[in-house]
Amino acid sequence: MADSHQNDFSLIAAIDLGSNSFHMVLARVDQGEIRILERLGEKVQLAAGLDENRMLSEEAMQRGLDCLRRFAQLINGLPSGAVRIVGTNALREARNRGQFIRQVQQILGHRAEVVSGREEARLIYLGVSHTLADDSGRRLVADIGGGSTEFIVGERFESLLRESLNVGCVSFSRHFFADGKITAARYSQAYTAARLELMNIEKAIHRLGWTEAVGASGTIRTIGQCIQAAGKGQGEVTREGLQWLKRKVLKATHVEKLDIQGLKADRQPILPAGLAILEAMFDALGIESMAHSEGALREGVLYDLLGRQQHEDVRERTLSALMERYHVDMEQAARVEAKAQRLMHKVDEQWHLSVSKQADLLIWAARVHEVGLDIAHHQFHKHGAYLIEHSDLPGFSRQDQQALALLVRGHRRNLPNAERLSEFGDDAGTLLRLCMILRLAILYHHIRGNQDMPELAVEAGQDYLILHFPEGWLEANPLTQADFDQEALYWAKASYRLTVR
Repeated sequence: MADSHQNDFSLIAAIDLGSNSFHMVLARVDQGEIRILERLGEKVQLAAGLDENRMLSEEAMQRGLDCLRRFAQLINGLPSGAVRIVGTNALREARNRGQFIRQVQQILGHRAEVVSGREEARLIYLGVSHTLADDSGRRLVADIGGGSTEFIVGERFESLLRESLNVGCVSFSRHFFADGKITAARYSQAYTAARLELMNIEKAIHRLGWTEAVGASGTIRTIGQCIQAAGKGQGEVTREGLQWLKRKVLKATHVEKLDIQGLKADRQPILPAGLAILEAMFDALGIESMAHSEGALREGVLYDLLGRQQHEDVRERTLSALMERYHVDMEQAARVEAKAQRLMHKVDEQWHLSVSKQADLLIWAARVHEVGLDIAHHQFHKHGAYLIEHSDLPGFSRQDQQALALLVRGHRRNLPNAERLSEFGDDAGTLLRLCMILRLAILYHHIRGNQDMPELAVEAGQDYLILHFPEGWLEANPLTQADFDQEALYWAKASYRLTVR
């Protein structure tokens, strides 16, 4: 890709690191509209490489990395804000995902993130809703993946319910059809396992109601194509078609003997499991017919990326709702945010911080650092960190939530220790410095209200920071002096020197 794309976002790309397949979509942004230029997809079956200890095998990781090397050429030269790479269930489950993610980032030259099941569901619905005709009806959207299945009920472009179940065509194939044999008993076991999982969400879905069911995965598309090839529909999945296909599958007795028009060879091993999951879904949710949408997770990622560029970032809405729910002092948060930004600009060069990449995280932390106060004042920084890390926060990846929780946890008392920071790999040093900036901004506004606070002169070095207050100001404000003296002791434990003059 030419270097001329470095400074614009006319080209954007989304890469879906799925449990069964990896997909990439490259698109052009034309007057706020997305025009798809290229679609690539390869079956890597990442989930098949998970062992009983939830460790990805070297072979599975290599399949994925080989695929991404082929994808890399298409996005070479695109700026970081123009590419989003998301991992799903297999990477949520994998204990060694960090090792894989680091290699992904080296190959593609862009940050990769792992999203929660509900965030995956939100993105899937975003992709489907922008692909289908805009109507006023309520939709049920389902996406059967390799390791999980997502369910969304929504209207137009807004999802009302988002759920993710650990039910997937690859994981179920390994569990119920590992040797390829297909029997009625095994099929029944897979169906029952899916029904048991669906019991957790079926009441909520029935309560909301829906008028149209849409499938957004390769498994559902394949089943629809098989039914259509037999002359039993136009590509949609029906109850009659499901029962016909079920009889054909059981009659084959082995995945290698599946000779069904419309079924590609690479889909044979996972068809029985996918079919059992879909039949369970039809029965549990009362579905009579399900259409298929080409739009799915990767298209949703594109539209989410476009929204961020057009200042319609769902993360902003998410944090605003969180602040309102936990009664955050909005004025104090705004004061801390403004001071944190000013401090960051004063030390960014000396501390090797990228304002374009890291300012958002600092701003978010400034806004929500006091959410834990609504639980209790005692150790509220810990309460806040727990809420941030474990809440359903639409728009945020798992890494984003963990980093944000680290800053909220570290905004008072001891700074994050080396062991905790080591979990963030190469970002550890940056996160520690962002935490220090946040703490200074909070101390600066320790006395709430519109105080007449002086502007600070700042000197920064590799492991130190010097704050210059106007002459005589600290002597006249002993509480601030005491705050910063105590802060210097915390910094010393982290091998940093804070000097206040």
